[in-house]
Amino acid sequence: MQLLLDLHPDQYPLDGFRRRQLLEWVFVQGVGTFDAMTNLPAEARADLASNFKLNPFKDIETVRSADGSVKYLFTLGDGRQMEAVYMPYLDRKTICVSTMVGCPAKCAFCATGAMGFGRNLTPGEIVGQVLAVAGGEGIAPRELRNLVFMGMGEPLLNYANTMAAARILLHPRALGMSKRRVTLSTVGLANGIRKLATEDDLGIKLAISLHAPDEETRQRIIPTGAANSIPEIMAAAREYQAVTGRRVTLEYAMLRGVNDHLWQAELLADLLDGLVSHVNLIPMNPWDGSGFESSTEAQIQAFYDTLEARGVDVSVRRSRGKDAGAACGQLALKRPGAVAGAVPA
Repeated sequence: MQLLLDLHPDQYPLDGFRRRQLLEWVFVQGVGTFDAMTNLPAEARADLASNFKLNPFKDIETVRSADGSVKYLFTLGDGRQMEAVYMPYLDRKTICVSTMVGCPAKCAFCATGAMGFGRNLTPGEIVGQVLAVAGGEGIAPRELRNLVFMGMGEPLLNYANTMAAARILLHPRALGMSKRRVTLSTVGLANGIRKLATEDDLGIKLAISLHAPDEETRQRIIPTGAANSIPEIMAAAREYQAVTGRRVTLEYAMLRGVNDHLWQAELLADLLDGLVSHVNLIPMNPWDGSGFESSTEAQIQAFYDTLEARGVDVSVRRSRGKDAGAACGQLALKRPGAVAGAVPA
């Protein structure tokens, strides 16, 4: 049976006014069954129910943090598991969604990387995370106004499905998000970054998970990083900016004794010369078996001060939900024999 959420809103069944009603039930009201769509004719509801399903998930678990953030663990129809994180702030509600089960990038400090790669998520499985989280939090789907493709997976390796999901998120009759509030995070796939720049109708924001300014360190913590050298990544970032006019964000996980040396801060500043950018320093959210520790507060501050003194726009992004296993993959990884390619019995 086809997942309705996999369709672009312009491809939804029914015509004209009835299609608009259907879209409102799904994306504005966030209902979970066709029977609840009471202003649609009974025959139309029955036809929809016999041809489409609304919910891509077989099971949903939540772990709530004292800081208000919530980790969602989704079990898909094939038994595989992936995660999303809901982060409420005073002025906005943000969701971090996954684009894959597991991830092939194999970043050494990342819990998702330890799971390996399972499969790509479909557009509906990506968008469905937003609807499921809204339902779980008792809010309307359109109250989630900020979204980051920063959960499990490398979005640019699931390019077509991620772009399709983005178009659903932005569509005025679907979730109606602002392109300025949707961010795609990539480990640094140069060709994918260039391709993203050509998506004129999207204009979503770009974040690059650089994590080290020197090749030796980067390839140590991102073994697949050899396929895209730092000069290639930075050249693609500059091309992206030249085409889109958008600022580029650099994500930088702070790993004690690995990438937090002040010479690395100086080298990072050199790389960013002439690029309109923002650097997010992210204290590592530790997990059992990672082999890494977060940099000390003093070292993070010294790294920050070095970048700031060089004129780099920089901030420290504090992890939320540490008591809920906030970093993507931590919850799924706790499952016995958790391997992204495996289907639980």
